Amino acid sequence: MTPFTILLVEDDYDVREALVETLGDRDYAVHSAADGEQALKLLREGLRPGLILLDLMMPRMSGSEFRMVQMDDPELSSIPVVLLSADGRMEEKAQALKVDGAVRKPIDLNELFAVIERIRCR
Repeated sequence: MTPFTILLVEDDYDVREALVETLGDRDYAVHSAADGEQALKLLREGLRPGLILLDLMMPRMSGSEFRMVQMDDPELSSIPVVLLSADGRMEEKAQALKVDGAVRKPIDLNELFAVIERIRCR
């Protein structure tokens, strides 16, 4: 069976690397990007993940800016997105950005895995 592919977009190096390792240990195929611009480059080069895990607060291109570009691109708009954020208004922002889920930081891994599996099994 082909592993479920995830694109993790997170600017914090330590968080990004820890999540790449943790998700990899669960047999997900994980690609990572340090910001929205790098994520868009990967997607425009042909990466088609089953899910994008998207941090909201990042330099160069924030998660919100990335999501707006993604939603306007017919090639990319159907890829599910889950926000990762410590923002106090995360639920409100998740609704405004029309994402498929949101996980609050610090990340509860059981919650994260449950959200990933819900999307993977649709």
